[in-house]
Amino acid sequence: MRQIWQRPRRRGRLVRLVLGVVLVAALAWGAGFIWFTESLPRTVDNPAGVTDAIVVLTGGTGRLAAGLDLLAQGRAAKLFVSGVYRGIEVDEILRVFRQAPEELECCVQLGHSATDTRGNARETARWMALEGLTSLRLVTASYHMPRSLVEFRRAMPDVRLIAHPVFPAHVRIDTWWRWPGTASLLAGEYSKYLIATVTPVWLAGVTAPRQETGAP
Repeated sequence: MRQIWQRPRRRGRLVRLVLGVVLVAALAWGAGFIWFTESLPRTVDNPAGVTDAIVVLTGGTGRLAAGLDLLAQGRAAKLFVSGVYRGIEVDEILRVFRQAPEELECCVQLGHSATDTRGNARETARWMALEGLTSLRLVTASYHMPRSLVEFRRAMPDVRLIAHPVFPAHVRIDTWWRWPGTASLLAGEYSKYLIATVTPVWLAGVTAPRQETGAP
């Protein structure tokens, strides 16, 4: 009889333990999310700084236009656009943004292999090494910048980076809680940021060779 009564009690303790862990994890995620939204860049810290290259990550509004404008201003001698759909060439991009191809076409190069942010970082690292460049201005959306910097610094620890966020009009960072679309976008980006930060550490622990212990 005691065993019959003890089983429901053990199950109840297990359920309470699981619920407690879920609650703590949810609170921790929520606190981190608030920190993430508050720490997103609202301005460009070094708008006049000059680097060897400007790197634009495709996937959002305003990024290519900002990169081409920076190139025209002489903020760098070369522009690399990472994650471009295959079949799109430099002259098409310049025509879309109404820049004179004869002035800028020679200075723009496209990368076609990247399909995500980590791929952008690796593709850019290969291009930077081939070109012998040591500094870059990274152009992407403000909400995407934290994760991009994690990946780029990991792929290019010796390269000097200047963050150049752009601010899409439809992403209302300062009042994100009023806009379900923005809140959902930021929540998803924060989760990806956590994964980008933690995954390499986890993989290192899994793939690290085990040391043999005990007598031979």
